Amino acid sequence: MPTNPLVKVENVSKRFRVRGRELHAVSNVSFEIEAGKTFGLVGESGSGKSTLGRLVLRLLDANEGRITFNGKDITNLPNRQLRPLRQEMQIIFQDPQASMSPRMTIGRAIEDAMEIHKIGTKQSRRKRVDELLERVGLPSFVKYAFPHELSGGQLQRIGIARALSLNPKLIVCDEPVSALDVSIQVQVIHLLQELQRDLNLTYIFIAHNLAVVEYLSDEIAVLYLGEVVEQAPAEKLFKNPSHPYTQVLLQSILKIPEDPSSRQKMTHIQGEIPSPFNPPSGCTFHPRCPFATDVCRTQKPVAKHVDDDHKATCHLIG
Repeated sequence: MPTNPLVKVENVSKRFRVRGRELHAVSNVSFEIEAGKTFGLVGESGSGKSTLGRLVLRLLDANEGRITFNGKDITNLPNRQLRPLRQEMQIIFQDPQASMSPRMTIGRAIEDAMEIHKIGTKQSRRKRVDELLERVGLPSFVKYAFPHELSGGQLQRIGIARALSLNPKLIVCDEPVSALDVSIQVQVIHLLQELQRDLNLTYIFIAHNLAVVEYLSDEIAVLYLGEVVEQAPAEKLFKNPSHPYTQVLLQSILKIPEDPSSRQKMTHIQGEIPSPFNPPSGCTFHPRCPFATDVCRTQKPVAKHVDDDHKATCHLIG
């Protein structure tokens, strides 16, 4: 782990009260991210990925745990002190059109955050909008358009430009390519890589597509029902998946081998993810795990080291 990480999350948990019931969204999650690196969060829908990303940005407040950004504890930081830090922490949404006002032009949408934070003059902000549009591969006249006049790929580039407008250090990418066509996904991924390289950006990349996460991430955490079940550098996780949930997720990736004899049958996870209102006893994955034993049903596993920087939470790991 880095000695001076840009982001440090320690034993963070989040619960919601919904109609008198308690929903367990994130449970006891810890990780660190070095500046300029990408930390991938993967798991099925409902695993707590987006909630965790919003906790890091303080868009949601944690019930327990500690969140440190650039050496500063922001867990309970008052809004007045948190406001300057918001410039350094931005988000790219899965659905960029839903995150934009239909009555606001693209140029106004990109300029909005700069105006809120009182950055520059009106003239300098408009110049910055042109620069950002060029940076994400769009012509400057796009600033006069409204969101409904652009394609999904163009809108996601606008979402990226808007996130860049305040010169952030950290960007949470919340499934930024899942709603795009495959060819457009590749373009956006390459753009994100180029921006990271040129601007030394740090990403939290949230996705359910492990192939995309493998390509982009330096380290990956696999979430299931709000808990990290496995965490490792990307290369190690894909070479040696140690938790049954990770193994099944990897087997569900469509791969076309060069040699037909090396084809592998695609599999899918049996059953559905349990309700976060009433998580299973013991290991939360045991109702769907093909290797579950009696101890899995009754005792909650603890994280064990598979390697120095690779750990998984499973009773089957020796």
